[in-house]
Amino acid sequence: MLDIPHEDEFWRDAKRDKSDESGLAPALEARARSGAPMQGFCLKRCKLAGLDLVHRGSHTGYDLSGSDLYRADLRGAHLFAINLRGASLMKADLRDANLHCADLRDANLLGVKLDGARLDNVLWDERVVQEREAREAKRNRQPAQMMDLLQQAEEVYRNLRIHLEKAGLFEDAGRFFYREMMMRRLQMPRWSGQRFFSWLVDLFCGYGEQPLRVVLFSLGFVLLCALLYFVVGIHHGEVRLAFSLDQGLRTNLEELGACLYYSVVTFTTLGYGDIVPLGLSRPLAAFEAFVGSFTIALFVVVFVKKMTR
Repeated sequence: MLDIPHEDEFWRDAKRDKSDESGLAPALEARARSGAPMQGFCLKRCKLAGLDLVHRGSHTGYDLSGSDLYRADLRGAHLFAINLRGASLMKADLRDANLHCADLRDANLLGVKLDGARLDNVLWDERVVQEREAREAKRNRQPAQMMDLLQQAEEVYRNLRIHLEKAGLFEDAGRFFYREMMMRRLQMPRWSGQRFFSWLVDLFCGYGEQPLRVVLFSLGFVLLCALLYFVVGIHHGEVRLAFSLDQGLRTNLEELGACLYYSVVTFTTLGYGDIVPLGLSRPLAAFEAFVGSFTIALFVVVFVKKMTR
């Protein structure tokens, strides 16, 4: 076993001898227990399987923020509540590691191995590093770099989504699935039909992850159609219901309410038949019924998907 010094220069030296690091894990554990800072350590390619960095007796873990853990072997490591914010975990092996309550914000997670890892209550970014860098590349008009970063971001989101699903953490998995689909859409040709369709799916239901969007779209569409019926007119028996300056405010409001009622029954395809469309309101009613049947079916699919996880 190596006699490993505790000086910061050793831990931050990217060129130190890595021929024998059998004593590196115990030395790192001892360094952590000493209370000395550990930010910015260079631990790339280090063999740290089974590393125990649990800060016992404390609600906060040890701080390895900004450290380089590229291709580090951390299989089965105990990293409860560890702070890895801004660290590079690119292609690091964290299989069967305990990352419960870890802080992984701003970390580079490209290619990280998480099979069997405990991922409960991990602090994730809303957007991974690669996505933020892609947006920066877009602002700097670097399309080639932007596309490469978008591909990396999609890969990171897909990897996180898969492992979170396996861990039963479906809420986080759904959030990353949404970002994965966003990254895929941004890689499509800007004015292509495929990208437009993907945008519509996002708009209506957030790629199946946001059923509230379906509800809000339905309410907005019903109200819009009611206003159009109020303009072009519908018939209740022999009485035409439509906006008119010749009738009072109360009458106009009552007829608007009737148009709203007709829009609801048309959207839901109930069709009681007490109010009927005539003239320009006929194609509008047909279109609303078609959209309504499609939207209701879409809501059922999205809602069931969310509830059966």
